[in-house]
Amino acid sequence: MNEPKTEHFPQVGVGVVVLNTDNEVLLIRRGQEPNKGLWTIPGGRQKPGETLVETAHREILEETGVTISEPSLIDVVDLIRHDEDGTLIRHYTLVDYAARYKNGTPVAGGDADLTRWVPAATIEEHVEWSETVRIVREAVEKISAID
Repeated sequence: MNEPKTEHFPQVGVGVVVLNTDNEVLLIRRGQEPNKGLWTIPGGRQKPGETLVETAHREILEETGVTISEPSLIDVVDLIRHDEDGTLIRHYTLVDYAARYKNGTPVAGGDADLTRWVPAATIEEHVEWSETVRIVREAVEKISAID
């Protein structure tokens, strides 16, 4: 396999499954690459000097305009992609959390171009990546157990 040419990998990303009291999940539609046009949970890259939890709060506010409760860790997932020649083009270590919606009206910002609440039970109808579907299901189970 070839080494990446311009980016440094891996990069740390933080995602948050935000749940409201109606058991709906807040999704964003990606407005930029990677995965432009696809629906997913909000999140983004960790900045130097920022804790993972600080990243979670910042990214949710930037991408959706809402605030959340203290995030609870769900899982850590590797997202690794190569091009046809085997060159590494993307490597993210994704740290996924669950949190309850606190306040604010969802409005797309940052890397998102749309937001929407969807019933957690129908997540696979909205999200393509099976790992995100799994994370959402585990988050719903964990948050329900805490409530």
